[in-house]
Amino acid sequence: MSLQAHPVGVADAVVASRADDLRALRAREVSAAVGQSTQLVVDHASGAHVWDVDGRHYLDFAAGIGTLNVGHAHPHVVAAIQQQAARLTHMAFGVASYEPYLQLAAALNELTPGSFVKKTLFANSGAEAVENAIKVARAATGRSLVVSFSNAFHGRTLLTMALTGKEHPYKVGFGPFVAEVLHVPQPYAYRPTYPGDEVAGCLDALEQALEDHPGQVAAIVFEPVQGEGGFVPAPAEWVRGGRALATTHGALLIADEVQSGFGRTGRWFAVEHAGVVPDLVVLAKSLAGGLPLSAVTGRAELMDAPVVGGLGGTFGGNPVACAAGLAVLDVIRSEGLVARAEAIGARALARLRQFAAGCELVGDVRGLGAMVAMELVRDRHTRAPADRETARLVAYAAERGLILIRAGQHDNVVRLLPPLVIGDDDLEAGLDILEAALADVAREDGQ
Repeated sequence: MSLQAHPVGVADAVVASRADDLRALRAREVSAAVGQSTQLVVDHASGAHVWDVDGRHYLDFAAGIGTLNVGHAHPHVVAAIQQQAARLTHMAFGVASYEPYLQLAAALNELTPGSFVKKTLFANSGAEAVENAIKVARAATGRSLVVSFSNAFHGRTLLTMALTGKEHPYKVGFGPFVAEVLHVPQPYAYRPTYPGDEVAGCLDALEQALEDHPGQVAAIVFEPVQGEGGFVPAPAEWVRGGRALATTHGALLIADEVQSGFGRTGRWFAVEHAGVVPDLVVLAKSLAGGLPLSAVTGRAELMDAPVVGGLGGTFGGNPVACAAGLAVLDVIRSEGLVARAEAIGARALARLRQFAAGCELVGDVRGLGAMVAMELVRDRHTRAPADRETARLVAYAAERGLILIRAGQHDNVVRLLPPLVIGDDDLEAGLDILEAALADVAREDGQ
């Protein structure tokens, strides 16, 4: 299937005018504060392929910001949605139980790390799940403080903005924030806080924060791979050290697997790479194949700590979304997508390292499984972020037929999140487009 637009003719002009009308409609009717990575107006999608209303075809390396590990419109997921929608679209779990919620809760209790008895709560978004995890931690420990980390992203609500480390655009103009949050550094090898020994320095900072607030910290919440922060994998020794410190100081360890979960990193959950078992796991994005669904899964005694009625919500654990979630787990297992993520990541990392060898704009290449990124810099010695160049690269890639998104504190990281169902030919075709777009930017900059 060609990645180029079909030949321009009379019909194209009609469709193009429709796209222009829809873009004008967005500008007129939608808040300007809602950002968008591309100017695409999408019509339909399948697997790793997207078509816009102009009939142009794209490869998708964004996958709904990591919500589509099983790809767009997977037939098994679509069938589950259709069947459930014909039976029951909504009930509200706070009113009455229904089978998909119960089945998916049991599946996550079995699947997530830890051999202890677990329970699950469903919500709608990653931010909502993080908030509920903090509520559970506070109710269970009787403490109020929460430790979060530099470069973190946990959501856009008032509490999750306080937990988030990136100021622009997520926090600008929205303060004051929840005060009971402590921020300490998380290891970032390319931009270290402690160049001598980044892991040891960050663990010392965490320990100091806990010692400075004895008996006050309810939870430590972290991302095993920082997503919006630039696809920065947490070193295994740091994760293990954080687990030990949490246990020593009576705090709960919460793993935010919203973007890194469900096979993305070559394990069902990224925290498994460190061999660490958190007390609570926060899940969302690829849980339901694009439908809004999130979860908090953790130790049963912790999940039962809030008062009856203290957790819940009108739409949390919608039956259609839960049916989709069960189908997603089926697909990941039956199609071997956890192992597939490792293969995708190995191919992508190899190509990005080739790009780095031939292009001074690429300052760092990193990733875990199929959660891969390259960080662009204007100068490899100063590591000055190439944010404008990164924006141009994303735009040029879209013109050539590849959907990409940025990340990082300075928006200078190109992150790759292709659906795990992508074939090798499509993966290589997308990487070819990325290479060509990078060459365009480098040429403009005289490299």
